[in-house]
Amino acid sequence: MSIVDTASAYRIKGVTKTYQQKGRVVNALTGVDIDIAQGDFVTIQGPTGGGKSTFLQLLGALERPTKGEVMLGDTDIAKASNADLGKVRAHEIGFVFQGFNLIPTLTAAENVDMGLEPLGLAKEERAKRVAEALMRVGLEERGDHRPGELSGGQQQRVAIARAIAKRPRVLLADEPTGNLDESMRDEILVVLEELNAEGLTLIMVTHDSAVARRAKRRLRLEKGTVRDITK
Repeated sequence: MSIVDTASAYRIKGVTKTYQQKGRVVNALTGVDIDIAQGDFVTIQGPTGGGKSTFLQLLGALERPTKGEVMLGDTDIAKASNADLGKVRAHEIGFVFQGFNLIPTLTAAENVDMGLEPLGLAKEERAKRVAEALMRVGLEERGDHRPGELSGGQQQRVAIARAIAKRPRVLLADEPTGNLDESMRDEILVVLEELNAEGLTLIMVTHDSAVARRAKRRLRLEKGTVRDITK
């Protein structure tokens, strides 16, 4: 593993990702080169099938590029062992999805605590992080509520709390407001913007241009290539 400038959260060079599908080669990403600064707020837009999900999976160390380099800090996702990638996902990356992915029989606090299991923390430290994460998303009074007792916006805030309780360096969000109405969408964006203002790197896939315009930097991913469309 080589050391890179700590000002970069990601440094991506010459990345290509191909798949075999029904006897043909699909070029999901073709020669992507981009740096994402530590503490940035980046949104990614583009048509369905344009490569957004593949790109997010590479950033999340869930996939490896066919060619090229994906550096997250000093870890090259393309070359790291599966064990190292597991540690990266557990410690350095938080994930938030369109579906809240909460366990309905568990309380909000228990759902957040579940996200800490891979870290091997002591019980007292886990409880401290759960309380801190729920407070940061404004749900400190709802820790004993189950998902069915919460609004959609509150459930997504629990999902965000679960992601940030591990204290990651990067938060990857895939359509986190896609299932919410406009008022709940804005509620979630305020939470995410506050976390970003505290230094958390935020990278979000969205189809919503109103969401994308609130980012510091906007990318468009189409036909496997990335363009910076920030204005």
